[in-house]
Amino acid sequence: MRHRPRGCLRGLILPVVGLSLSVPVCAQSPPPGELQAQVDALQSSLSDTRAELQRSHEEVVDLCRRLEELETRLGASASKPAPQTLPSPEYPTLEDALKAQQSAAPASGGEATQEHEDMLAARIEEQNQTKVESASRYKVKLSGLVLMNAYSNRGAVDNTDLPALALPRALGQTNGDSGATLRQTQLGLEVTGPKLAGASTAADVQMDFFGGFPAYQFGMTAGLVRLRIARVSLDWSGTKLVIGQDAPFFSPLSPTSYATVGEPAFSWAGNLWVWTPQIRVEHRWSVSESSGVTLQAGILDPLTEYFTDTQFDRTPTPGESSRQPALATHLVWNGRLWKQPASVGVGGYYERQSYGFSRNVDAWAGTADWALPLGQWLGLSGEFYRGRALGGLGGGGWNSIVANGDPDLGSTSIAGLNTVGGWSQLKIKAAPKLEFNVAAGTDNPLASDLRIFPNPMGSELPALGRNQSLFANSIYRPRSSLILALEYRRLRTYFPNDSKSSADHVNLAIGVAF
Repeated sequence: MRHRPRGCLRGLILPVVGLSLSVPVCAQSPPPGELQAQVDALQSSLSDTRAELQRSHEEVVDLCRRLEELETRLGASASKPAPQTLPSPEYPTLEDALKAQQSAAPASGGEATQEHEDMLAARIEEQNQTKVESASRYKVKLSGLVLMNAYSNRGAVDNTDLPALALPRALGQTNGDSGATLRQTQLGLEVTGPKLAGASTAADVQMDFFGGFPAYQFGMTAGLVRLRIARVSLDWSGTKLVIGQDAPFFSPLSPTSYATVGEPAFSWAGNLWVWTPQIRVEHRWSVSESSGVTLQAGILDPLTEYFTDTQFDRTPTPGESSRQPALATHLVWNGRLWKQPASVGVGGYYERQSYGFSRNVDAWAGTADWALPLGQWLGLSGEFYRGRALGGLGGGGWNSIVANGDPDLGSTSIAGLNTVGGWSQLKIKAAPKLEFNVAAGTDNPLASDLRIFPNPMGSELPALGRNQSLFANSIYRPRSSLILALEYRRLRTYFPNDSKSSADHVNLAIGVAF
Protein backbone atom coordinates (compact mmCIF):
# COMPACT_ATOMS: atom_id res chain seq x y z
CA MET A 1 0.00 0.00 0.00
CA ARG A 2 1.27 3.43 -0.89
CA HIS A 3 1.81 5.91 1.96
CA ARG A 4 1.53 9.68 1.81
CA PRO A 5 5.00 11.26 2.08
CA ARG A 6 5.52 12.85 5.47
CA GLY A 7 6.35 16.17 3.88
CA CYS A 8 2.97 16.34 2.12
CA LEU A 9 0.35 18.72 3.51
CA ARG A 10 -3.27 17.57 3.51
CA GLY A 11 -4.30 20.48 1.30
CA LEU A 12 -4.47 24.18 0.97
CA ILE A 13 -7.94 25.80 1.03
CA LEU A 14 -8.18 28.85 -1.23
CA PRO A 15 -11.27 30.98 -0.68
CA VAL A 16 -12.12 32.52 -4.06
CA VAL A 17 -15.29 34.61 -4.33
CA GLY A 18 -17.25 32.39 -2.00
CA LEU A 19 -15.81 29.16 -3.51
CA SER A 20 -13.49 26.74 -1.73
CA LEU A 21 -10.93 25.05 -3.92
CA SER A 22 -8.78 22.37 -2.38
CA VAL A 23 -5.37 22.05 -4.02
CA PRO A 24 -2.93 19.46 -2.72
CA VAL A 25 0.46 20.93 -1.80
CA CYS A 26 3.34 18.60 -1.13
CA ALA A 27 6.84 19.22 -0.09
CA GLN A 28 7.84 16.51 -2.45
CA SER A 29 8.26 17.76 -6.00
CA PRO A 30 5.49 16.57 -8.34
CA PRO A 31 6.28 14.91 -11.63
CA PRO A 32 7.35 17.33 -14.37
CA GLY A 33 4.44 19.19 -15.90
CA GLU A 34 1.83 18.09 -13.32
CA LEU A 35 2.05 21.26 -11.24
CA GLN A 36 1.76 23.46 -14.32
CA ALA A 37 -1.35 21.54 -15.44
CA GLN A 38 -2.94 22.07 -12.01
CA VAL A 39 -2.17 25.78 -12.14
CA ASP A 40 -3.62 26.08 -15.66
CA ALA A 41 -6.79 24.26 -14.60
CA LEU A 42 -7.16 26.52 -11.56
CA GLN A 43 -6.68 29.67 -13.63
CA SER A 44 -9.27 28.47 -16.18
CA SER A 45 -11.76 27.74 -13.40
CA LEU A 46 -11.21 31.18 -11.86
CA SER A 47 -11.70 32.88 -15.22
CA ASP A 48 -14.97 31.07 -15.81
CA THR A 49 -16.14 31.94 -12.28
CA ARG A 50 -15.31 35.63 -12.71
CA ALA A 51 -17.12 35.76 -16.07
CA GLU A 52 -20.23 34.08 -14.68
CA LEU A 53 -20.37 36.37 -11.67
CA GLN A 54 -19.89 39.42 -13.84
CA ARG A 55 -22.83 38.35 -16.03
CA SER A 56 -24.93 37.75 -12.92
CA HIS A 57 -24.09 41.22 -11.62
CA GLU A 58 -25.08 42.82 -14.92
CA GLU A 59 -28.43 40.95 -14.94
CA VAL A 60 -29.19 42.04 -11.37
CA VAL A 61 -28.41 45.67 -12.15
CA ASP A 62 -30.63 45.53 -15.24
CA LEU A 63 -33.50 43.98 -13.27
CA CYS A 64 -33.29 46.66 -10.60
CA ARG A 65 -33.35 49.34 -13.29
CA ARG A 66 -36.51 47.82 -14.75
CA LEU A 67 -38.10 47.73 -11.30
CA GLU A 68 -37.36 51.44 -10.84
CA GLU A 69 -38.97 52.20 -14.22
CA LEU A 70 -42.05 50.18 -13.27
CA GLU A 71 -42.38 52.05 -9.97
CA THR A 72 -42.25 55.33 -11.83
CA ARG A 73 -45.00 54.25 -14.25
CA LEU A 74 -47.20 53.09 -11.39
CA GLY A 75 -47.02 56.52 -9.82
CA ALA A 76 -44.64 55.99 -6.94
CA SER A 77 -44.34 58.92 -4.56
CA ALA A 78 -42.25 61.69 -6.06
CA SER A 79 -40.84 62.56 -2.65
CA LYS A 80 -39.41 59.11 -2.16
CA PRO A 81 -35.63 59.16 -2.31
CA ALA A 82 -34.24 57.67 -5.48
CA PRO A 83 -33.41 53.99 -5.01
CA GLN A 84 -29.79 53.39 -4.32
CA THR A 85 -27.91 51.47 -6.93
CA LEU A 86 -26.47 48.10 -6.16
CA PRO A 87 -23.12 47.95 -4.42
CA SER A 88 -20.54 47.39 -7.07
CA PRO A 89 -17.61 45.49 -5.71
CA GLU A 90 -15.68 43.65 -8.32
CA TYR A 91 -17.69 40.48 -7.70
CA PRO A 92 -20.81 41.16 -5.55
CA THR A 93 -22.52 38.24 -3.87
CA LEU A 94 -26.07 37.30 -4.83
CA GLU A 95 -27.20 37.81 -1.23
CA ASP A 96 -25.98 41.41 -1.34
CA ALA A 97 -27.87 41.96 -4.61
CA LEU A 98 -31.09 40.59 -3.15
CA LYS A 99 -30.80 42.77 -0.06
CA ALA A 100 -30.13 45.82 -2.22
CA GLN A 101 -33.18 45.07 -4.33
CA GLN A 102 -35.37 44.75 -1.25
CA SER A 103 -34.10 48.01 0.22
CA ALA A 104 -34.75 49.76 -3.12
CA ALA A 105 -38.38 48.59 -3.29
CA PRO A 106 -41.07 51.03 -2.13
CA ALA A 107 -42.70 50.54 1.24
CA SER A 108 -46.10 50.28 -0.44
CA GLY A 109 -47.29 49.72 -3.99
CA GLY A 110 -49.84 48.14 -6.24
CA GLU A 111 -50.36 44.47 -6.83
CA ALA A 112 -48.45 44.65 -10.10
CA THR A 113 -45.43 46.09 -8.28
CA GLN A 114 -45.54 43.26 -5.74
CA GLU A 115 -45.66 40.66 -8.49
CA HIS A 116 -42.73 42.32 -10.23
CA GLU A 117 -40.75 42.28 -6.99
CA ASP A 118 -41.51 38.59 -6.54
CA MET A 119 -40.41 37.90 -10.09
CA LEU A 120 -37.22 39.89 -9.56
CA ALA A 121 -36.43 38.02 -6.37
CA ALA A 122 -37.02 34.74 -8.19
CA ARG A 123 -34.68 35.79 -10.99
CA ILE A 124 -31.96 36.65 -8.50
CA GLU A 125 -32.51 33.40 -6.64
CA GLU A 126 -32.27 31.65 -9.99
CA GLN A 127 -28.62 32.64 -10.18
CA ASN A 128 -27.93 30.28 -7.27
CA GLN A 129 -29.54 27.33 -9.02
CA THR A 130 -27.74 24.75 -11.07
CA LYS A 131 -28.32 25.45 -14.76
CA VAL A 132 -29.37 22.87 -17.33
CA GLU A 133 -26.15 21.46 -18.69
CA SER A 134 -25.66 20.39 -22.28
CA ALA A 135 -22.87 18.44 -23.92
CA SER A 136 -22.07 21.46 -26.10
CA ARG A 137 -21.88 23.72 -22.98
CA TYR A 138 -24.14 26.27 -24.66
CA LYS A 139 -27.07 27.84 -22.83
CA VAL A 140 -30.12 25.56 -22.58
CA LYS A 141 -33.56 26.64 -21.37
CA LEU A 142 -36.27 24.21 -20.26
CA SER A 143 -39.89 25.32 -20.56
CA GLY A 144 -43.31 23.73 -20.60
CA LEU A 145 -46.95 23.73 -19.58
CA VAL A 146 -48.60 21.27 -17.22
CA LEU A 147 -52.23 21.43 -18.31
CA MET A 148 -55.31 19.59 -17.12
CA ASN A 149 -58.57 19.87 -19.09
CA ALA A 150 -61.87 18.80 -17.56
CA TYR A 151 -64.65 18.71 -20.17
CA SER A 152 -68.26 17.87 -20.86
CA ASN A 153 -69.95 17.28 -24.23
CA ARG A 154 -73.57 17.39 -25.27
CA GLY A 155 -74.12 15.48 -28.49
CA ALA A 156 -71.86 13.17 -30.51
CA VAL A 157 -68.38 14.41 -31.48
CA ASP A 158 -65.35 13.00 -33.28
CA ASN A 159 -62.86 13.41 -30.40
CA THR A 160 -64.22 13.67 -26.90
CA ASP A 161 -61.50 15.82 -25.25
CA LEU A 162 -60.78 18.06 -28.26
CA PRO A 163 -63.76 17.85 -30.64
CA ALA A 164 -63.69 19.37 -34.12
CA LEU A 165 -66.79 17.81 -35.74
CA ALA A 166 -70.37 17.24 -34.62
CA LEU A 167 -71.58 13.80 -35.74
CA PRO A 168 -74.98 12.12 -36.00
CA ARG A 169 -75.86 10.29 -32.81
CA ALA A 170 -75.94 6.51 -33.20
CA LEU A 171 -78.97 4.55 -32.11
CA GLY A 172 -78.84 3.92 -28.36
CA GLN A 173 -75.88 6.26 -27.83
CA THR A 174 -76.01 8.56 -24.81
CA ASN A 175 -76.37 12.25 -25.54
CA GLY A 176 -72.91 13.31 -24.36
CA ASP A 177 -70.00 12.49 -22.06
CA SER A 178 -67.66 14.02 -19.47
CA GLY A 179 -64.03 13.43 -18.58
CA ALA A 180 -60.59 14.90 -17.97
CA THR A 181 -57.17 14.67 -19.58
CA LEU A 182 -53.58 15.92 -19.21
CA ARG A 183 -52.37 14.86 -22.63
CA GLN A 184 -52.20 18.49 -23.83
CA THR A 185 -49.29 19.04 -21.43
CA GLN A 186 -46.21 20.38 -23.26
CA LEU A 187 -42.43 20.23 -22.85
CA GLY A 188 -39.88 22.40 -24.63
CA LEU A 189 -36.13 22.99 -24.87
CA GLU A 190 -34.37 26.05 -26.28
CA VAL A 191 -30.65 26.13 -27.09
CA THR A 192 -28.55 29.19 -27.86
CA GLY A 193 -25.66 28.23 -30.12
CA PRO A 194 -22.46 29.86 -31.37
CA LYS A 195 -21.97 32.47 -34.05
CA LEU A 196 -21.82 30.96 -37.54
CA ALA A 197 -20.89 33.02 -40.60
CA GLY A 198 -21.90 36.14 -38.71
CA ALA A 199 -25.30 34.73 -37.68
CA SER A 200 -26.63 33.96 -34.22
CA THR A 201 -27.71 30.33 -34.04
CA ALA A 202 -30.47 28.81 -31.95
CA ALA A 203 -32.61 25.68 -31.83
CA ASP A 204 -35.76 24.60 -30.07
CA VAL A 205 -37.97 21.54 -29.78
CA GLN A 206 -41.53 21.20 -28.44
CA MET A 207 -43.37 18.00 -27.55
CA ASP A 208 -46.69 17.03 -26.02
CA PHE A 209 -48.55 13.83 -25.15
CA PHE A 210 -51.22 14.09 -27.83
CA GLY A 211 -49.75 11.39 -30.08
CA GLY A 212 -52.45 8.77 -29.50
CA PHE A 213 -53.00 6.03 -26.95
CA PRO A 214 -51.19 2.76 -26.24
CA ALA A 215 -53.38 -0.26 -26.97
CA TYR A 216 -53.91 -1.61 -23.48
CA GLN A 217 -56.31 -1.26 -20.58
CA PHE A 218 -56.62 2.35 -19.33
CA GLY A 219 -54.45 3.48 -22.24
CA MET A 220 -56.53 6.66 -22.56
CA THR A 221 -54.64 8.13 -19.57
CA ALA A 222 -51.18 7.33 -21.02
CA GLY A 223 -50.94 9.67 -23.99
CA LEU A 224 -48.00 9.02 -26.30
CA VAL A 225 -45.25 11.61 -26.74
CA ARG A 226 -45.59 13.55 -30.00
CA LEU A 227 -43.18 15.87 -31.80
CA ARG A 228 -44.73 19.29 -32.46
CA ILE A 229 -41.92 21.65 -33.41
CA ALA A 230 -38.19 21.13 -34.01
CA ARG A 231 -36.32 24.10 -35.51
CA VAL A 232 -32.82 25.40 -36.12
CA SER A 233 -32.43 29.09 -36.97
CA LEU A 234 -29.60 31.32 -38.21
CA ASP A 235 -30.29 34.99 -37.61
CA TRP A 236 -28.37 37.75 -39.35
CA SER A 237 -29.21 41.43 -39.10
CA GLY A 238 -32.52 41.63 -40.96
CA THR A 239 -32.33 38.11 -42.45
CA LYS A 240 -33.25 34.78 -40.89
CA LEU A 241 -33.02 31.17 -42.07
CA VAL A 242 -35.23 28.57 -40.37
CA ILE A 243 -34.87 24.83 -40.95
CA GLY A 244 -37.09 22.25 -39.25
CA GLN A 245 -40.67 21.28 -38.47
CA ASP A 246 -43.02 24.19 -37.82
CA ALA A 247 -46.53 25.50 -38.39
CA PRO A 248 -47.25 26.94 -41.88
CA PHE A 249 -45.67 30.39 -41.95
CA PHE A 250 -48.23 31.62 -44.53
CA SER A 251 -51.00 30.93 -41.98
CA PRO A 252 -49.29 32.11 -38.77
CA LEU A 253 -52.15 32.91 -36.37
CA SER A 254 -54.52 30.84 -34.22
CA PRO A 255 -57.33 31.77 -31.82
CA THR A 256 -56.57 32.05 -28.10
CA SER A 257 -57.72 28.91 -26.31
CA TYR A 258 -56.39 26.61 -23.58
CA ALA A 259 -59.01 24.01 -24.51
CA THR A 260 -57.33 23.41 -27.90
CA VAL A 261 -53.59 23.16 -27.25
CA GLY A 262 -53.11 19.72 -28.81
CA GLU A 263 -54.50 21.12 -32.07
CA PRO A 264 -55.13 24.83 -32.65
CA ALA A 265 -58.72 26.02 -32.41
CA PHE A 266 -60.74 25.85 -35.65
CA SER A 267 -58.22 23.53 -37.30
CA TRP A 268 -61.23 21.92 -39.06
CA ALA A 269 -63.24 25.11 -39.29
CA GLY A 270 -61.28 27.84 -41.03
CA ASN A 271 -57.77 27.62 -39.56
CA LEU A 272 -55.20 26.22 -42.03
CA TRP A 273 -52.68 24.37 -39.92
CA VAL A 274 -50.29 21.41 -39.76
CA TRP A 275 -46.80 20.94 -38.34
CA THR A 276 -44.68 20.08 -41.35
CA PRO A 277 -40.94 19.98 -42.23
CA GLN A 278 -39.87 23.13 -44.06
CA ILE A 279 -37.04 25.47 -44.98
CA ARG A 280 -37.80 29.19 -45.12
CA VAL A 281 -35.95 32.47 -45.48
CA GLU A 282 -37.17 35.74 -43.94
CA HIS A 283 -35.96 39.26 -44.66
CA ARG A 284 -37.17 42.39 -42.89
CA TRP A 285 -37.12 45.97 -44.13
CA SER A 286 -37.62 48.75 -41.59
CA VAL A 287 -40.24 51.32 -42.50
CA SER A 288 -39.91 53.37 -39.32
CA GLU A 289 -38.58 52.91 -35.80
CA SER A 290 -41.66 50.92 -34.81
CA SER A 291 -42.74 49.23 -38.06
CA GLY A 292 -41.39 47.12 -40.87
CA VAL A 293 -42.21 44.72 -43.69
CA THR A 294 -41.10 41.08 -43.69
CA LEU A 295 -41.00 38.79 -46.73
CA GLN A 296 -40.97 35.03 -46.11
CA ALA A 297 -40.47 32.33 -48.72
CA GLY A 298 -39.80 28.63 -48.41
CA ILE A 299 -40.38 25.02 -49.38
CA LEU A 300 -42.41 22.53 -47.36
CA ASP A 301 -43.04 18.80 -47.24
CA PRO A 302 -46.20 18.45 -49.42
CA LEU A 303 -48.21 16.53 -46.84
CA THR A 304 -51.78 15.52 -47.53
CA GLU A 305 -54.43 14.13 -45.20
CA TYR A 306 -53.80 10.42 -45.82
CA PHE A 307 -53.63 8.23 -42.71
CA THR A 308 -50.43 6.29 -42.01
CA ASP A 309 -50.79 2.68 -43.16
CA THR A 310 -48.63 1.14 -40.43
CA GLN A 311 -47.21 2.16 -37.09
CA PHE A 312 -43.57 1.96 -38.16
CA ASP A 313 -43.28 2.25 -41.96
CA ARG A 314 -43.80 5.56 -43.71
CA THR A 315 -45.53 5.51 -47.09
CA PRO A 316 -45.73 8.55 -49.40
CA THR A 317 -48.82 10.72 -49.47
CA PRO A 318 -50.18 11.96 -52.84
CA GLY A 319 -48.28 15.20 -52.32
CA GLU A 320 -44.99 13.42 -51.72
CA SER A 321 -45.68 11.06 -54.65
CA SER A 322 -45.51 14.05 -56.98
CA ARG A 323 -41.78 14.35 -56.15
CA GLN A 324 -42.16 18.13 -55.86
CA PRO A 325 -41.95 20.16 -52.65
CA ALA A 326 -44.71 22.56 -51.75
CA LEU A 327 -43.94 26.25 -52.26
CA ALA A 328 -45.17 29.13 -50.10
CA THR A 329 -44.62 32.83 -49.54
CA HIS A 330 -45.88 35.39 -47.02
CA LEU A 331 -45.63 39.19 -46.87
CA VAL A 332 -46.48 40.86 -43.57
CA TRP A 333 -46.42 44.35 -42.12
CA ASN A 334 -45.60 44.61 -38.42
CA GLY A 335 -46.03 47.79 -36.42
CA ARG A 336 -47.84 49.35 -33.48
CA LEU A 337 -51.29 50.87 -33.09
CA TRP A 338 -52.39 52.45 -29.81
CA LYS A 339 -49.01 51.33 -28.45
CA GLN A 340 -49.95 47.69 -29.10
CA PRO A 341 -48.37 45.22 -31.59
CA ALA A 342 -50.20 45.04 -34.93
CA SER A 343 -49.76 43.06 -38.14
CA VAL A 344 -51.40 42.50 -41.53
CA GLY A 345 -50.22 39.82 -43.95
CA VAL A 346 -50.99 38.03 -47.23
CA GLY A 347 -49.68 34.68 -48.40
CA GLY A 348 -49.73 32.06 -51.13
CA TYR A 349 -49.28 28.27 -51.31
CA TYR A 350 -48.85 25.72 -54.12
CA GLU A 351 -48.55 21.93 -54.07
CA ARG A 352 -48.69 19.18 -56.69
CA GLN A 353 -50.57 15.96 -55.82
CA SER A 354 -50.39 12.62 -57.64
CA TYR A 355 -53.06 9.97 -57.04
CA GLY A 356 -51.67 7.44 -59.52
CA PHE A 357 -52.96 6.36 -62.92
CA SER A 358 -52.03 9.83 -64.30
CA ARG A 359 -54.50 11.55 -61.97
CA ASN A 360 -52.90 14.78 -60.79
CA VAL A 361 -54.32 17.71 -58.84
CA ASP A 362 -52.82 21.17 -58.36
CA ALA A 363 -53.39 22.40 -54.80
CA TRP A 364 -53.22 26.14 -54.09
CA ALA A 365 -54.30 28.75 -51.56
CA GLY A 366 -54.40 32.50 -51.19
CA THR A 367 -54.40 33.67 -47.57
CA ALA A 368 -54.77 36.82 -45.49
CA ASP A 369 -54.15 37.36 -41.77
CA TRP A 370 -54.52 40.28 -39.37
CA ALA A 371 -53.93 41.11 -35.69
CA LEU A 372 -55.11 44.65 -34.99
CA PRO A 373 -55.64 46.39 -31.64
CA LEU A 374 -58.86 48.41 -31.34
CA GLY A 375 -57.62 50.54 -28.49
CA GLN A 376 -55.98 49.63 -25.21
CA TRP A 377 -58.46 46.93 -24.19
CA LEU A 378 -59.71 45.44 -27.46
CA GLY A 379 -58.10 43.46 -30.26
CA LEU A 380 -59.26 41.86 -33.50
CA SER A 381 -57.43 38.99 -35.19
CA GLY A 382 -58.20 36.39 -37.82
CA GLU A 383 -57.41 34.67 -41.10
CA PHE A 384 -59.09 34.06 -44.45
CA TYR A 385 -58.28 31.66 -47.30
CA ARG A 386 -59.54 30.56 -50.69
CA GLY A 387 -58.03 27.52 -52.35
CA ARG A 388 -58.26 23.99 -53.69
CA ALA A 389 -57.13 20.54 -52.46
CA LEU A 390 -56.21 21.84 -49.00
CA GLY A 391 -57.05 18.71 -47.01
CA GLY A 392 -53.46 18.37 -45.79
CA LEU A 393 -53.84 21.78 -44.11
CA GLY A 394 -57.32 21.16 -42.70
CA GLY A 395 -59.30 22.77 -45.51
CA GLY A 396 -62.29 21.13 -47.15
CA GLY A 397 -63.08 19.11 -44.03
CA TRP A 398 -59.60 17.50 -44.26
CA ASN A 399 -60.37 16.36 -47.82
CA SER A 400 -58.33 17.44 -50.85
CA ILE A 401 -60.51 15.72 -53.45
CA VAL A 402 -63.97 14.38 -54.14
CA ALA A 403 -64.34 11.01 -55.89
CA ASN A 404 -67.04 8.66 -57.14
CA GLY A 405 -65.50 5.67 -55.37
CA ASP A 406 -62.29 4.41 -53.80
CA PRO A 407 -59.55 6.93 -54.76
CA ASP A 408 -56.93 4.16 -54.75
CA LEU A 409 -58.59 2.42 -57.72
CA GLY A 410 -57.57 3.51 -61.19
CA SER A 411 -61.17 3.38 -62.41
CA THR A 412 -62.25 6.04 -59.90
CA SER A 413 -62.68 9.61 -61.11
CA ILE A 414 -61.45 12.40 -58.84
CA ALA A 415 -61.60 16.19 -58.77
CA GLY A 416 -59.84 18.76 -56.63
CA LEU A 417 -62.12 20.15 -53.90
CA ASN A 418 -62.35 23.95 -53.83
CA THR A 419 -62.99 25.55 -50.46
CA VAL A 420 -63.21 28.92 -48.75
CA GLY A 421 -62.95 29.63 -45.05
CA GLY A 422 -61.50 31.61 -42.20
CA TRP A 423 -61.94 32.70 -38.62
CA SER A 424 -61.98 35.89 -36.56
CA GLN A 425 -61.56 36.63 -32.86
CA LEU A 426 -62.40 39.59 -30.63
CA LYS A 427 -60.20 39.88 -27.54
CA ILE A 428 -61.35 41.91 -24.53
CA LYS A 429 -58.71 42.71 -21.92
CA ALA A 430 -60.88 43.39 -18.89
CA ALA A 431 -57.86 43.66 -16.57
CA PRO A 432 -54.12 42.99 -16.75
CA LYS A 433 -54.73 39.43 -15.54
CA LEU A 434 -58.16 38.76 -17.05
CA GLU A 435 -59.22 38.52 -20.68
CA PHE A 436 -62.25 37.35 -22.62
CA ASN A 437 -62.21 35.96 -26.16
CA VAL A 438 -65.07 35.42 -28.59
CA ALA A 439 -64.31 33.72 -31.93
CA ALA A 440 -66.02 32.00 -34.84
CA GLY A 441 -64.69 30.02 -37.79
CA THR A 442 -65.98 28.15 -40.83
CA ASP A 443 -64.69 25.92 -43.60
CA ASN A 444 -67.00 25.75 -46.61
CA PRO A 445 -66.28 23.42 -49.57
CA LEU A 446 -67.95 24.72 -52.72
CA ALA A 447 -71.34 23.10 -53.33
CA SER A 448 -70.65 22.91 -57.08
CA ASP A 449 -67.74 20.52 -56.42
CA LEU A 450 -69.80 18.37 -54.06
CA ARG A 451 -72.39 17.94 -56.85
CA ILE A 452 -69.91 16.64 -59.44
CA PHE A 453 -70.64 13.07 -58.31
CA PRO A 454 -74.00 11.77 -57.03
CA ASN A 455 -72.55 10.35 -53.79
CA PRO A 456 -69.19 12.08 -53.34
CA MET A 457 -66.43 10.39 -51.39
CA GLY A 458 -63.50 12.16 -49.78
CA SER A 459 -59.87 11.13 -49.95
CA GLU A 460 -59.84 9.62 -46.45
CA LEU A 461 -62.91 10.98 -44.63
CA PRO A 462 -66.55 11.32 -45.67
CA ALA A 463 -67.15 14.50 -47.64
CA LEU A 464 -68.46 17.41 -45.59
CA GLY A 465 -70.74 20.17 -46.76
CA ARG A 466 -69.60 22.75 -44.21
CA ASN A 467 -68.09 22.83 -40.73
CA GLN A 468 -68.62 25.72 -38.32
CA SER A 469 -67.43 26.41 -34.80
CA LEU A 470 -67.62 29.27 -32.33
CA PHE A 471 -66.41 29.71 -28.76
CA ALA A 472 -66.35 32.14 -25.87
CA ASN A 473 -63.78 31.84 -23.11
CA SER A 474 -62.31 33.64 -20.14
CA ILE A 475 -58.65 33.36 -19.15
CA TYR A 476 -57.45 34.44 -15.72
CA ARG A 477 -53.78 34.47 -14.69
CA PRO A 478 -53.43 35.31 -10.98
CA ARG A 479 -49.71 34.83 -11.48
CA SER A 480 -47.77 34.80 -14.71
CA SER A 481 -47.22 31.05 -14.38
CA LEU A 482 -50.74 30.05 -13.25
CA ILE A 483 -53.55 29.71 -15.81
CA LEU A 484 -57.27 29.29 -15.17
CA ALA A 485 -59.55 29.17 -18.22
CA LEU A 486 -63.20 28.35 -18.87
CA GLU A 487 -64.53 27.87 -22.42
CA TYR A 488 -67.82 27.08 -24.13
CA ARG A 489 -67.73 25.89 -27.74
CA ARG A 490 -70.54 25.25 -30.23
CA LEU A 491 -69.99 22.86 -33.16
CA ARG A 492 -72.18 22.52 -36.24
CA THR A 493 -71.35 20.18 -39.13
CA TYR A 494 -73.27 19.95 -42.43
CA PHE A 495 -73.17 16.96 -44.79
CA PRO A 496 -73.69 16.77 -48.59
CA ASN A 497 -77.11 15.14 -48.14
CA ASP A 498 -78.32 18.36 -46.43
CA SER A 499 -78.34 16.79 -42.97
CA LYS A 500 -76.55 18.48 -40.10
CA SER A 501 -75.41 17.75 -36.56
CA SER A 502 -74.61 20.03 -33.64
CA ALA A 503 -72.80 19.60 -30.31
CA ASP A 504 -71.72 21.65 -27.30
CA HIS A 505 -68.41 21.45 -25.46
CA VAL A 506 -67.53 22.98 -22.08
CA ASN A 507 -63.89 22.94 -20.98
CA LEU A 508 -62.18 23.93 -17.72
CA ALA A 509 -58.40 24.31 -18.05
CA ILE A 510 -55.96 24.56 -15.13
CA GLY A 511 -52.31 24.94 -16.02
CA VAL A 512 -48.89 25.91 -14.69
CA ALA A 513 -46.33 27.26 -17.14
CA PHE A 514 -42.62 26.95 -16.39
